[in-house]
Amino acid sequence: MGLFSFIKEAGEKLFGSNAPEQVTQQAQAAPDNADLQARAAQANQLAGEAIERYIAAQGLAVDGLKVAFDGGPCTATVSGCVADQATKEKVLLCCGNVQGVAGVNDDLTVTQPAEESRWHTVVRGDTLSAIAKTFYGNANQYPKIFEANRPMLSHPDKIYPGQKLRIPA
Repeated sequence: MGLFSFIKEAGEKLFGSNAPEQVTQQAQAAPDNADLQARAAQANQLAGEAIERYIAAQGLAVDGLKVAFDGGPCTATVSGCVADQATKEKVLLCCGNVQGVAGVNDDLTVTQPAEESRWHTVVRGDTLSAIAKTFYGNANQYPKIFEANRPMLSHPDKIYPGQKLRIPA
């Protein structure tokens, strides 16, 4: 298990205006308020379910997928079993590249372990070609990065600052 850090303000907007972190902060400020505690627990549960649906919508197969969200530290804990390292890393990216998620606790099991990818956080002005040049020494290797991050990436030009990408070996 490891904790992967992400930029909380960047990513897919799955939570809408009922951000679980706001409800959790209110509940933490009033620990004796049972109604606020229940609302915080419900908001965290709904956030976890939204992330689970997002992972499923990406077509990533995870046996026993469970995502628990904690609005206090804004972390998601993902568990289940995946077939390979690439699927594991894509699931972690799906969890972390969601607006409002600052970290992902990895509780996934991999059936066929392999070498882990490196990671890159996109900054303003980055392109997949520039990232490929940095990591591989050849800008024309950008399709390798694009394919490694599909289906979360729909087009090589659609990356955004704060997004975390897999960089395969």
